[in-house]
Amino acid sequence: RFADFALCAVDELVNQAAKARYMFGGQSKVPLVVREPMGMWRSSAAQHSQSLESWYCHIPGLVVVCPSTPNDNMGLLKSALCCDDPVVYMEHKNLWALEGEVDDCSSIPLGVARTAREGKDLTIVSWSSTCHEAMLAAVALDGEGIDAEVIDLRTLWPWDKTAVLNSVEKTGRLLVAHEAVQVAGFGAEIVATVVERAFSSLRAPIRRLGAPRVPIPYAPPLEDLLRVTSETIGSAARELMGQEHDRV
Repeated sequence: RFADFALCAVDELVNQAAKARYMFGGQSKVPLVVREPMGMWRSSAAQHSQSLESWYCHIPGLVVVCPSTPNDNMGLLKSALCCDDPVVYMEHKNLWALEGEVDDCSSIPLGVARTAREGKDLTIVSWSSTCHEAMLAAVALDGEGIDAEVIDLRTLWPWDKTAVLNSVEKTGRLLVAHEAVQVAGFGAEIVATVVERAFSSLRAPIRRLGAPRVPIPYAPPLEDLLRVTSETIGSAARELMGQEHDRV
């Protein structure tokens, strides 16, 4: 029920399943899917609310999936079940009740992002439940004349570098938003890649949004202070639109 509990079995996943193909010279396959419900759920507190996707992205041999829609959940799960490597399939608990159209026949390739909304002024990259907050922010920003593009990564490892780089080259501004702790979160990997490969396309400093590095509280008012919401995404986007790089 909680991804946090998977840490009790992390040795088998990280040191055995993830490394088997390498240690047996490619002769071994580990077609394993581990479903892990993640994220803040009302008053689930410090031991039942974590988003640990970046942990798994550090481990060679693991595939990491974070769907945000019912259709993606179905399509990505089909691909995960056909994968010869272990897949950590992370479902946000707040998305379980989400309804939407599902294409029963189609699988969705792992490692391919989805452009949830096209835009020309800035790029917002997100995944899982925070992608919905990004979409709400984009709608609000559109009413102010700011045209935001929203990229839903869907798969964190492998992740779709091409989709993100192409979007940043078009918009010149990047905001990465996720629910996980900002420090050493996967957003930092995205930022580093964009700086290394598309720095000349940036018109303003990159922004990251994530939770502070503190345990998640039980009290709802304190829990809400940690959340990345459409309001915080919108505020960061407005600041980005008002910034320009100082060119030397």
